[in-house]
Amino acid sequence: MQILEKMTVRQWMSLLGLAFAVFVFNTSEFMPVSLLTDIAKDFTVSEAKAGLIISVYAWFVAIFSLPLMILASRMEMKKLLLCVLALFAAGQALSAIAPTYYMLMASRLIVAAAHSVFWSIATPMAARAVPEKYRALAISMIATGTSIAMIAGLPLGRAIGLAVGWRMTFAIVGGITLAVALFLASIFPKMPTRGTFSLGKLPVLLKDKLIMSLYLITLIVTVAYYIGYSYMEPFLLQSAGMNPAAVTITLSIYGLAGIFASLLFSKFYNNRQAAFISASLGGITLSMALLYPSTISHVTAAIMCASMGLHITMFSVAFQDQIIKNTPQETTAVAMSIYSGIYNMGIGTGTLLGGFVCTYSSIDYIGYAGAAISLAAFIYCMVVLRQVLKLKE
Repeated sequence: MQILEKMTVRQWMSLLGLAFAVFVFNTSEFMPVSLLTDIAKDFTVSEAKAGLIISVYAWFVAIFSLPLMILASRMEMKKLLLCVLALFAAGQALSAIAPTYYMLMASRLIVAAAHSVFWSIATPMAARAVPEKYRALAISMIATGTSIAMIAGLPLGRAIGLAVGWRMTFAIVGGITLAVALFLASIFPKMPTRGTFSLGKLPVLLKDKLIMSLYLITLIVTVAYYIGYSYMEPFLLQSAGMNPAAVTITLSIYGLAGIFASLLFSKFYNNRQAAFISASLGGITLSMALLYPSTISHVTAAIMCASMGLHITMFSVAFQDQIIKNTPQETTAVAMSIYSGIYNMGIGTGTLLGGFVCTYSSIDYIGYAGAAISLAAFIYCMVVLRQVLKLKE
């Protein structure tokens, strides 16, 4: 491929290693989604209470992303990345041996601390690791790491959990993390920080109407989306009537759609940014609205899950690019940490609301609840798209 010939081998391998780290982090973050039923049974708690593992994890990231990133902003980026991976691996080991539900929750918070910093630096580091003209490729590679986690990571984690127990899934992720850290230590270039960030600079960042619009839309969309996605495994089992093997296949299809979305981003986004973002938001809303009706067959349910995976990935990579492109270099990591915090606030809140829907209504209706909120994000985005976001036509 021509693109690869114009990049050095070390740049390509660095990007590949970082994408694999993204794969590991995403696999870990959403493993409880694919193992929710087993975790609930093991600790004799409801699925809604088991879902709090996802919510509390996300809220921790939301609260601590900014302060942790400010504390770490003086550290050389490669060293920071390796420290984060080591902390992450330690948290996975503790998750594997947690004797109680609350010990598991505590171990997940250690993982969340690593997550808080990782997602603040992963995309900016990927963009800096390659020439400027390949920034879209680098960001799409980060998205690809996420999607592969959906294809291979989550279903594989589920398969391991079904075969030898959910604890081994966490243990294996910890071991893989150490291997990734060693690889990045040997191949990734040193990357000096581009200046420290103080709280005094925060008001300037938060007064930027463009950035604040991106943050607001992100919050609304993630709340809406994770009302449904966080309970996808029990939804497919109960509402769609799938067997465990069919659920695993459907989750794989979901991730495959995410890879397709990252390819669409690298090919079409730069010249059609407004249309790309509009399509992602409209697709999320429509997919969630049709989630329960799609359970008329396993095939249509799988197609609708694929549509969800396609459009949320389109949305995520586009908004990350907007954050990076529209903030000064010295504030990019902190701006991304705020974005990560808001994204995870949406995950936690959406998971909690989804639990309320499951508990007080029916799991059948999680898609409808999410679609109603997502529609508000779509309408808001269409109103401000050209006036505030100033995207290319």
